[in-house]
Amino acid sequence: MTGIARIRLYSRDLLMADRRTTLVLFFILALMGAGWGMTQPLSKIAVSEGYRHFGLVFWQLAIGAAILSIVQAFRGIRLRLDGPALRVYVFIAMVGTILPNSASYEAIRHLPSGLVSILLALVPMFAFPMALMLGNERFVLVRFFGLVLGLIGVLLIVGPEGSLPDRAMVLWVPLALIAPLFYGFEGNAVARWGTSGLSPIEVLYGASLFGALLLLPVTIFSGHFIDPRPPWGAPDLALIATSVIHVTVYTAYVWMVGRAGPVFAVQVSYLVTAFGVIWAMLILGESYSGWVWTAMAVMFLGMFLVQPRERPVESA
Repeated sequence: MTGIARIRLYSRDLLMADRRTTLVLFFILALMGAGWGMTQPLSKIAVSEGYRHFGLVFWQLAIGAAILSIVQAFRGIRLRLDGPALRVYVFIAMVGTILPNSASYEAIRHLPSGLVSILLALVPMFAFPMALMLGNERFVLVRFFGLVLGLIGVLLIVGPEGSLPDRAMVLWVPLALIAPLFYGFEGNAVARWGTSGLSPIEVLYGASLFGALLLLPVTIFSGHFIDPRPPWGAPDLALIATSVIHVTVYTAYVWMVGRAGPVFAVQVSYLVTAFGVIWAMLILGESYSGWVWTAMAVMFLGMFLVQPRERPVESA
């Protein structure tokens, strides 16, 4: 075999390997979207028999902390307990879980699960104006148009008479918007001030642990505490599944960012919304009006325009 033939064969093998790697990454991304998307209908099941938000969020944090403690033990990394680290844990626990998830659990008691998934697509649209105010981003006209499309999507849901199964549900839409608002703020705060040298897994572990400790007395005094003893019904199993899925997929997301980059990994947001709607239709038997489907399409276009693009590497 000549040298040129060897080079061609080697180049072909590299191209095939790259294609296989890309397919594997897309497959993992799809699994992540399917997993995170399923947490919405599972949350609907979790609230179906009277469990309230503080109790649900407490156990979500506690289960997450228990799983991540095992992960950290295998990694051989101890939890940092210095002042800067504690501030990060408490901030992420409050802004990233306790407040948004409490609002989401309450909203999903009154709204279709698929609709809540669609409204979560507004995270990048809330994040963009916050990024401008904090100086994390520069104004880009195309991304502003994406922001406008997000607003149009919300109006398509709350405006027309036949958009929702019950017109009274409109009152609960603002509550469902709290989660994407807080998630957008959380991302900008981390981008602006960092996490004091903590890795994403350490942040999630510390936030889960200290979030559970902070929320425990609130859960007890509010009467929201959920007895963990069996027998377990569908809401209990749905809560456990939601907690396990969240920790698993978040860990996979951190790996994906390191393996394929943040711009590739953030595309999971489309899949989360799409799978959230699909799972709600399959598991809960939900159906939606043409207005809601139109709103979803408009929001997807808005997400595409608002998402940050890969920045070219500047030469020195």
